[in-house]
Amino acid sequence: DHRHSPLRTSRRRPQYILAYSGFKYPIALTLWHMVFCTSVATIMVRVVGTTKRLKMPKKEYVNRVIPIGALYAASLWLSNSAYLHLSVSFIQMTKALMPGLVYVCGVAFGMEKLTRVTSFNMFIIAIGVAIAAYGEINFVYIGVVEQLSALVFEALRLMLVQVLITRQGYAMNPIQSLYYVSPACAACLALPFAAVELPEILADIHLEIDYGMLLLNALTAFALNLAVFLLIGKTSALTMNIAGVIKDWMLIFASQHIFGNEVTFLNYLGYVIAFLAVGMYNYNKLKAAKRKEAAAKAEAAAKSGSISAAENGSK
Repeated sequence: DHRHSPLRTSRRRPQYILAYSGFKYPIALTLWHMVFCTSVATIMVRVVGTTKRLKMPKKEYVNRVIPIGALYAASLWLSNSAYLHLSVSFIQMTKALMPGLVYVCGVAFGMEKLTRVTSFNMFIIAIGVAIAAYGEINFVYIGVVEQLSALVFEALRLMLVQVLITRQGYAMNPIQSLYYVSPACAACLALPFAAVELPEILADIHLEIDYGMLLLNALTAFALNLAVFLLIGKTSALTMNIAGVIKDWMLIFASQHIFGNEVTFLNYLGYVIAFLAVGMYNYNKLKAAKRKEAAAKAEAAAKSGSISAAENGSK
């Protein structure tokens, strides 16, 4: 599920850093985050021994991890860029599109079946987000394009993780994911940073860098990954979904009352419609998973019974 991906990064503090602190360089911020995550994950894996390294040949790393790192870099870069133009509340509302985008990618990759019920569900989510967008006062096209593009890249990344990593037996916990994917992501960000933002940063004589805030940003993002790791280990995917919904509402509320972002009636109406449709989608997926699990148990029980009958017959 997209809500509890091991590499889902924190995007609360980037809004403050990019929109209010005067540091308007999203590639640099994302690159710093990836370098920090790479450093801490390397220490935890190689020095502390928190988790083991995977036996992954270089060719496998290039073919499987690098594409995921590239998509992750694009997703983080564009989503952080969107904070320069859009409010936290509106960005959270657009994230309701993620189940639909993941579903479309799943159908394209042959991982999901195209059904009328799910397609209608996704259509309702899109309608809700469209209403929220129509009601957005500070609607900036470039910001919307960046945010929607970031969501598309994130959906593709999640699908590639399933296709290239999980299916091949390279299931990773969050620390391993950071250890392997963060360096690839940083490498993909280094070129656009050097070509686009580094000259601007060097020429910006008025730039004041709040190193404490940057460190706090990186620590918060890394702590979020650890929290996700612990929560998934101790609870279920349903708990993660509920926690994700609560988080979205808290961020919208905080955006309105802390950052002073104005949230209109149409914003709330559209998001409530999308929120209910996402809830229905998750509920249907949960029911389908339970049916599949029950069918698997029944099949296993039937096989066990037939084996026992055959053994008794031979006696």
